[in-house]
Amino acid sequence: MSDSAAKSGLKIQVSRSQKQLLSTFSGLFILGVVFSILSPYFFSVNNLLTVATQTAVIAIIAIGQTYVLITGGIDLSIGSNIALSAMVAGLVMRAQLPVPLAICAGLVTGAISGAVGGILVAIANIPPFIATLGTMTIARGLALTLTQAIPISGLPKSFTVLGTGSTLGIPNPVIVMVLLVVVFGFILAKTKLGRHVYATGSNFEAARLSGVNTKKVLITVYVFSGLLAAFAGLIMAARIISAQPAGGDGYELDAVASSVIGGTSTMGGEGTAAGTFIGAFVIGVLRNGLNLIGVSPFIQKIVIGIVIVASVFLDRMRKKD
Repeated sequence: MSDSAAKSGLKIQVSRSQKQLLSTFSGLFILGVVFSILSPYFFSVNNLLTVATQTAVIAIIAIGQTYVLITGGIDLSIGSNIALSAMVAGLVMRAQLPVPLAICAGLVTGAISGAVGGILVAIANIPPFIATLGTMTIARGLALTLTQAIPISGLPKSFTVLGTGSTLGIPNPVIVMVLLVVVFGFILAKTKLGRHVYATGSNFEAARLSGVNTKKVLITVYVFSGLLAAFAGLIMAARIISAQPAGGDGYELDAVASSVIGGTSTMGGEGTAAGTFIGAFVIGVLRNGLNLIGVSPFIQKIVIGIVIVASVFLDRMRKKD
């Protein structure tokens, strides 16, 4: 391929990403306007901070899911990793060990769980859906077994400030979310690893023949997904001041929805951290707005399900074009 053709292709790709970002942001803006009309409380500072805090967990796990989706896979174990990481950290704190050690234990647990899924996909050649379905069940079982399904409460204040405190008026979960989005967005967009992630998802065999260590790339993206799920689990435990073995149930769907709404292709090769970040806020605003106008949680599931299906359908249509 000539340099001019490569540059032309890059311009088209950039243009497509920018159009997707604009489209997702427009959808978020329209949702904001609609809910502002339907509920005068929606556009208050307190509610906007609540939306940002509630969206923090979804955005963090969605970034990990975005990495996996770009390689053409899917991580169904995110919700279980949230629970397992929080339970391990809770057990360490209950043993009166230092909070930083508990946080590290939780993060390492999430990374190891993700690595297991990645090895099953990359080395054992098990389809991602099946591999992460298995690790999802194992991680959930471990979380329930550790304390016989009993939550760990009474977590120290030096830990719960992570989820309940604020810095300069900004909730700490929001600060953690922004930092993680920036770091993992930079890795995806500006580093060699990020380019290899896109290459692996665009054409696995071509990437392998070009010298990309595709197995290493696959394992790395699942480690990232598990690590980010652990961050989310720690924030969630800190917010509710207890580690719940059933925590994070169903969150993998929110992660997929946020990624797809933000422009990540379920067929691999496309997606950005910025798009996923906005997509997470679409889910957060949708859920918050429906709550404010009194829509039942059961109806909310239907609405969000429709949004997911519509987003995937539009993604397929874009691919055909």
